[in-house]
Amino acid sequence: MDLLNNSTNTLIQSALSASTMRQNTISENIANVDTPNYKAKKTIFNHELHKAINNSLSAKRTDNRHVEFGGQGLNGMPAQIIKRSNTQMNHNGNNVDIDLEMAELAKNQIYYNALIDRLNGRYNSIRTVLGQGR
Repeated sequence: MDLLNNSTNTLIQSALSASTMRQNTISENIANVDTPNYKAKKTIFNHELHKAINNSLSAKRTDNRHVEFGGQGLNGMPAQIIKRSNTQMNHNGNNVDIDLEMAELAKNQIYYNALIDRLNGRYNSIRTVLGQGR
């Protein structure tokens, strides 16, 4: 059993990377709030959970009439940056909504901190087991 490079740690590290990418995308949107014709972007990575489900859950179908199992149709793509299309255009052709971006920034920071806390908890548990914790 690998204590450091297991599927849970890999998933958390992947989510941290995606959250960092989202932070950069939001920062870019905020920096270009007054840039004419700039189109806001967003980073999507909720499929990481589905990727983990695909990799960890499996079942054997004994009959063709049975329903597929294990997250059919989820392909585990990396985080992606797409153009945000659900916001209204400003007078200069820019569609950055500063209130939305600030809310997304706060949400992403909370998500990132939760991931860091979870990863630290996992490492602290390992340290405790090895006799170096309290």
